[in-house]
Amino acid sequence: MVNITLSTGLPGLDRVLRGLIPGDNIVWQVDSIEDYVPFVRPYCDAALRTGHTLVYFRFARHAPLLGPESGARIHALPIHEGYERFLSELHQAIEQAGRGAYYVFDCLSDLADYWHSDQMLANFFLLTCPYLYDLETIAYFALIRDAHSTHATTPIAETTQLFLDVYRHKGTVHVQPVKVQQRYSTTMYMLHAWKGDEFVPVTESITIAEILTSAPQSALRAPDAQVGFWSRMFLRAQEIIAEMAKGRPLSGEADVLFERLLRMVVSRDDRVLALARKRLTIQDILDVGKRMIGSGLIGGKAVGVLLARAILKRDNPRWSELLEVHDSFFIASDVFYTYLVLNNCWWGRQRQRDPDNYLDGAERMRQRILRGQFPDRLVKQFSDMLDYFGQSPLIVRSSSLLEDNFGNAFAGKYESVFCVNQGSREKRLQDFLSAVRTIYASTSSEKALAYRARRGLLDRDEQMALLVQRVSGALYGNLFYPQAAGVGFSFNPYVWNENIDPEAGVLRLVYGLGTRAVDRADDDYTRVVALNAPERRPETEAEKARQYAQRKVDVLDLEANQLVTMDFEEVGRQDPPASIDMFASIDERQAEFARERGRREALTRYLTFENLLSKTDFVKDMREMLSVLQDAYDYPVDIEFTANFLEADNEYKINLLQCRPLQVRGGGVITEPPAKILADDLALEASGAVIGQSRVATIDRIVYVVPSVYGQMPLNERYAVARLIGRVSHHENRPETVMLLGPGRWGTTTPSLGVPVSFAEINTVSVLCEIVAMRDDLVPDVSLGTHFFSEMVELDILYMALFPSEEGNSLNPKILEDLPNKLTDLLPDAENLAHAVRVIDVADVRPNTRLTLNADALKQRVVCYFEGDADSTPTGKGKAKSKGKSA
Repeated sequence: MVNITLSTGLPGLDRVLRGLIPGDNIVWQVDSIEDYVPFVRPYCDAALRTGHTLVYFRFARHAPLLGPESGARIHALPIHEGYERFLSELHQAIEQAGRGAYYVFDCLSDLADYWHSDQMLANFFLLTCPYLYDLETIAYFALIRDAHSTHATTPIAETTQLFLDVYRHKGTVHVQPVKVQQRYSTTMYMLHAWKGDEFVPVTESITIAEILTSAPQSALRAPDAQVGFWSRMFLRAQEIIAEMAKGRPLSGEADVLFERLLRMVVSRDDRVLALARKRLTIQDILDVGKRMIGSGLIGGKAVGVLLARAILKRDNPRWSELLEVHDSFFIASDVFYTYLVLNNCWWGRQRQRDPDNYLDGAERMRQRILRGQFPDRLVKQFSDMLDYFGQSPLIVRSSSLLEDNFGNAFAGKYESVFCVNQGSREKRLQDFLSAVRTIYASTSSEKALAYRARRGLLDRDEQMALLVQRVSGALYGNLFYPQAAGVGFSFNPYVWNENIDPEAGVLRLVYGLGTRAVDRADDDYTRVVALNAPERRPETEAEKARQYAQRKVDVLDLEANQLVTMDFEEVGRQDPPASIDMFASIDERQAEFARERGRREALTRYLTFENLLSKTDFVKDMREMLSVLQDAYDYPVDIEFTANFLEADNEYKINLLQCRPLQVRGGGVITEPPAKILADDLALEASGAVIGQSRVATIDRIVYVVPSVYGQMPLNERYAVARLIGRVSHHENRPETVMLLGPGRWGTTTPSLGVPVSFAEINTVSVLCEIVAMRDDLVPDVSLGTHFFSEMVELDILYMALFPSEEGNSLNPKILEDLPNKLTDLLPDAENLAHAVRVIDVADVRPNTRLTLNADALKQRVVCYFEGDADSTPTGKGKAKSKGKSA
C-alpha cells in the first residue's frame, strides 16, 4: 500500500515507487542539475504541507535549490575547511533536526571535485546515509551521470534505499528506478515517462532504446580495473580520434590501430576482416568497447549484427531512422575461458578436441559448467548492465567465434535464453547468471560437439562470446512480444510459382516472438512471403490459407516470468485494434457464426499479414535490405528481424537481430525427365514443396516408413521407429545416396505428427521426403529459416513433400512395399519393426538399372524412376505413363 503521509510530492511517482518508507535515502542520477530541480520542489512542498521539518544542505557551485522563502532550514556547509569539519557540521545539523525530517542535498558530484576523490565521496555517503536511515528520515541526493568511477557509484548504489536514473529526451523527463528497497511491482523497474500528473511505463522497445542510448554511457568496468594492454588500446584510439578532429595528421597510426582493434574485438577470419575493414570505423569499435564485459572477441553473431547495421546505414541514411536503435551488450570470449579455468573445467574442454573420444565425459563437463561460479568483478559488471536495462525483457544469445561465419552456421547448436527479467534486483541477476551458465554448458552438448566433429572443427579455437539483446516488442496487458518477427533470405530456395523470382528473396513471418520462425513448430504454420510477389501464397485456395494460418503465438508472460505459447485468439484480444488490423484478417465465416450466437467478444480474425504486406512499404524495405546486404557480403544472406508499429500510426521500425551468410545453393538448370515413364518404373512423383539444389542423382537406397503401419502404432513403438531410423542411417554399410521417406513431419517432437528423430539421426541421408498421410489437417511446414532447415541446407539435403491425394503426386506401392526388405540383413534385432520400416537397396532388386531422382526446385517437381534395362523389372513391363499425370 502506498504511504500517503511520506511522499515525493508527485502522486504518480509515489505509485511507481509504491510509496516512501521511513529511512528512505533517494539518489537521483541525472545528466545535469536542471533535471534534479523538478523533483526537488514538489518534494519540499509535500514535506511542509504534512508538517515535517525540511532541511537543505548547501555546498555546491550550482545555483541554490531552495531560497530563504522556501520554509526550509538552510545549512551552508564549510566545504573549504576540510573533510572532517564538513562532515561534523552536517551530522550536528541532522542530530538537531531529529527523527522524521526531510532533507535536500546539493549535487554530490561537487564534493568529489572539492576533495579530488571519488573514494572520499563514497566515504561521506557511507557515513551519512545509514545515520539518516536510523533516524527514519527521507533524503534527496543528486549525482551526475558518467562523472564518477565505480569507487563512488558502487558504494552509493549499494548503500542507498532508492537509486533512480533520470533522462530527458525530446523535452520529456523519464525516470527509471534502478534500486527500490523492500518494494516491488511488475512495472517498477521500467522506464517511466512524466506526463502530466502521471509517470507512465514506456513499454515499446523502440522508444526505450532510443531514450537510453541518447544519454552518455560509460564503459562497464570492474571495480578494481587498472589500465592494462586492453584499456590502453581503446584509450589511444580515443585520443587519435580527438586529435584528428583537431586537424592533426595521424591517419597512418589510426589505420594501424584500427587493424589491431579489429583483430582484438571483431574477428581473425580473413573474409570477415575484409568485410569489416570496408564497413566499420574505429569509432564503431570504440562504441562496442563501451558495451563490452571482459576482453576478447565478440563472436560471429554479434559481428553479423554490427556489420549488417553499418552496411545499411552507410548505404542509405534513411536506415538510421527505419532501424530500431541497437543497445546490446557484449560478453567477450575471454570471459568464457576464464570461467572454465576458475571452475576447473579447462582440462575437460581439452579432451573434447580428440575426434575419437570427444563425447567421453561431455555430460559431466556440462553439469560442472552449470554449477560454476563467476568472480565478483564480473558479477558487478553483469549487475551494472542489468541496471541499464531495468525490467526490459532480454535475450542472452550465443555468439561463438565460428558461429554465423562463412561455411559454419551452427544453427541451433548452442543455446539462447530469454530472461523475462522480472522480480527483485537480486532475482533478475541470478536469472541472468543462470542463462549465461546454460549457454556456456551448451558448448559441451552432444549436438554441438557432433556438429564440430562432423565439420572437422574440434581442434579449432571455439570460444563462446555472448550477445545480450533487449527483446524487441511492447507490453500488451501482461504479455510482451513483437508484432511481427521472422527470418529472411536474400535468395528464395522455395519457388512454388513460375512468377516468383528466386533472386528477390523470401520471408518467413510470424506474429509474436520469432521463436516460431526459427524453431520448427509442430502442428502450426507460418506465412511464407516471396518478396517479388507477396500476394502469391503457396496455398492457392482461400480456404487453405485460413486452414494453414498461424494459430499459436510465443510471448513473454511478465507475471509468470517465462516464455509461454498461447492461442492467437487469446493474445489478439490484448493487442490494440489498430495494430491487429495490420496482421489479421476478418474470418467472415467465424464472424457470422459469432453474430448468430451473440458472441460479440469473440476474436473472428486469423493471421494473414495482408495489410502489412499490401498497405505499407514493409515488403519493399525488406527486399531492399536483403539486396543491399547480399551485395555487400557478395554472398546470399540469412537474417532474423522484428517489426513493430508505434501506437496507431502506420510508421514502423525494423530491428535487425541477426545476419549471416546463407549456405543455400541456387536452383540451377537440369535436364528434363523422360516424357513417358512406365508406371511400374515410377517410384514416386511429387509436386508442391521442393527445397534445395536442383539435381539429377542416382538413389542407392530407399528407407521407407510405411504410413499405414506407422499411423496405427502405439507411442512407444513410434519412438522405437525413430531410433531405428537413426541406426539405419548411420550403419557402417550405408551406401552413398539414401532417400528417406516417411509420414508427417521429420524431426517432430510429437509422434502423432510424424517421426520424432533428431537431426543427428538422419544427417547422412541425401533426400528427405515428408508424405502427407498422418492427418487431413496437417501439411508439411516449409521450414525456411528454422534450425532444422539450416542443417539440411548445410549438408545439401534435398527436401520435398508428397501429397498422395493431389494431382502430380504418387507413390508406387509395388516398389516401396513389395520389393525385398533388407532391414534385418543390416540389423537382425530389428525384426519386430520390419513391417513398419522398409530398406530397399536398388542394386540388389534391379541389378541392371538405376533409380534416378530428377528434382527441379524452380518448377517445384520431383520424379523418381527406374531407367536402364526395362526387362529386369521384377514386376514386368508396365503401361507407359506421361510424367506429371497420375498412374
